[in-house]
Amino acid sequence: MQSEKIHFTKEKETMLITLYGRALQSRSEHPILRDTWAEDAVHRVDYDFDKLKVGQRAALLFASRATQLDLWTTNFLADHPGATVLHLGCGLDSRVYRIAPLASVRWFDVDYPEVIALRRRLYSERAGYQMIGSSLADLSWLDEVPPDRPAMIVAEGVTMYLTEDIIKALLNRLTDHFPSGHLAFDAHTRQLVRWLTKTGANVRGTGATFGWGIDDPQDIKHLEPRLELITELRAHDLAAYSKMPWTMRALVRVMDSIPALRVMRCLLYRFERR
Repeated sequence: MQSEKIHFTKEKETMLITLYGRALQSRSEHPILRDTWAEDAVHRVDYDFDKLKVGQRAALLFASRATQLDLWTTNFLADHPGATVLHLGCGLDSRVYRIAPLASVRWFDVDYPEVIALRRRLYSERAGYQMIGSSLADLSWLDEVPPDRPAMIVAEGVTMYLTEDIIKALLNRLTDHFPSGHLAFDAHTRQLVRWLTKTGANVRGTGATFGWGIDDPQDIKHLEPRLELITELRAHDLAAYSKMPWTMRALVRVMDSIPALRVMRCLLYRFERR
């Protein structure tokens, strides 16, 4: 099988960090998340993954985050078997294949056109599944998504790369578009975003920088008042935390106690169009 030569930079390249992390975890002896699609994609992409310096600790965190968002999505679909799923900034994530929703579910994966073009070459079509190539900032892509069903909206490893203006416009439009639904995403703290901006650091040499963070989950109401918090989970609260080695669990506890190191925090909201 021919390898796919790729060249991405900045936030587009960061999708390869999480892809490789999920593949590493999936290949481990006792994986938190079995992701054979990630393993296969890594094998088929012509890219030097070693330069990203993704170790087993980071891979554990990526797998834990993905597992939690998979669980929230699965639970929503159990209650709404005819829902729409909107996966924002999907990258090369295999969530639609891992969950394998019923044919009654409409599932849309959204990312930059060049990312979707690669995704089409790596992953197969399936019933009820559609990929949309667009920047999230260009909200015209939402015209391709029917507005008649409750929606499960998932954004993994995405919001921190957007600006607050883009986040606000996106949330306003999404809550206007669907009659009701849940919104799940992970977010960094403002302190972490400020520190990285001040130091000029970027994400694992990709050139990507963070643009948005949130401290109190209730602050989301300043951007979109219709969002009601269901739960906030820090890394040690995630569904897969108990499966981590004790050394990793101890490290996660320490990281969660320091705002500047608090990563893999997952937030779940509900909304209803009024």
